Order: sequence, then structure tokens, then C-alpha cells
Amino acid sequence: MDFSIRSATKNDLPEVLALVKELALYEKAPEEVTITLKELEEDGFGENPLYWIILAENESGIMGMSFYYIRYSTWKGKCLYLEDIVVKEEFRGKKIGKVLFEATIKAAKEMGAKLMTWQVLDWNEPALNFYKKFSAEMDSEWINGKLRFN
Repeated sequence: MDFSIRSATKNDLPEVLALVKELALYEKAPEEVTITLKELEEDGFGENPLYWIILAENESGIMGMSFYYIRYSTWKGKCLYLEDIVVKEEFRGKKIGKVLFEATIKAAKEMGAKLMTWQVLDWNEPALNFYKKFSAEMDSEWINGKLRFN
């Protein structure tokens, strides 16, 4: 399948948000998506971007994305955190996720990151199997914590 990889622009954000919502539906939590297009624009395309997006697209439009940002480890230093990798359902199984993941690895190396980290739900067998193909270490020792502010 022919497709290309590129960095997202502000104009892509409506489709990016649609991909975020598609992922949330797949992960059985569509009500959790509360971010707005305005917030995405301000946070990703302002003076100091908080995130970056790599898109996969063909002549018919965007097929998938990798959404990432920099996190900092007191033990390792600069790290890339892969927030989401999403491929539209109709394009899954066509190596698009693989190319997006490899492009994200390349971005991590180019920025001098010491690690690339992400989370995956323990029931998401397709994703777990995908990451195992890259010999990724999957850690069951750490428990995620969070505080909600609104």
C-alpha cells in the first residue's frame, strides 16, 4: 500500500482529534476525551510546543498517527513518550503502524532521547503483539497513578 509519512500541521488537528476519539472508543472510554481543537492547537502549535505528531497518509487522506512528547527521567535524562499510535480501522494490518513506530524511534534518536516509553492496556493483545515484534520490554511491575483536576 502506498502512503507517505509527514509531520502534522494545525490544519490536520480535526482529523487528529477524530483519531483520538477512535482510539478512545476502541479502548472503551469515549467519554474520557475532553480535549478541544483549540487546546490541541495552542498546546502543539504555540510558541513552545508540548507535543508532536507524525502522520501517515495516502491520496485519500490521513490513515494514522503517532502522537508523542518529551518527558524527563531523573535517572536517564531526555526521553520520548509515545502517547498514542493510532491507525484507522480500515487501514490496520497494512504495516502503517510499523512505519509510524519506526518514524517515532527515528525522532527519538534524532532528539537524543535515552528511552522511548509508552503504555498499553493489558487486554490489548494486538498492540502487545505489535510491540513484541520490536523486542520491546513490557513492564508489569509499575502501577500507573493519576490525579484528575477537572
